[in-house]
Amino acid sequence: MTPTAKPKRQFARMPKAEATLGSAAPQTPPKAAACDSASLAPNPASKAMRITLLMQRPEGASLDEMVAETSWLPHTVRAALTGLRKKGHKIAKSKVDEVTRYTIAPASLS
Repeated sequence: MTPTAKPKRQFARMPKAEATLGSAAPQTPPKAAACDSASLAPNPASKAMRITLLMQRPEGASLDEMVAETSWLPHTVRAALTGLRKKGHKIAKSKVDEVTRYTIAPASLS
């Protein structure tokens, strides 16, 4: 029997040693885009901030409203409420027409 050469092994991502050997010129990062007014615009409010804004309304917010606003699952919204409680926010619960509504005092946001 004659030994046969094994085919070269394929990688999903090339190891760094082979990647640097195979390239002729080092990769340079792309240049930053020119600064314009669109890039200076503030980011939209975070989903957690949107939840607190909903709960600051006089009528508060139901779980369904918070789920619709954030597109999170209900258990994720409840976890966010727990996170707010752990940060020291006072969250009040009340039932209105068999629907639980959550409110938070604007003064508790520091």
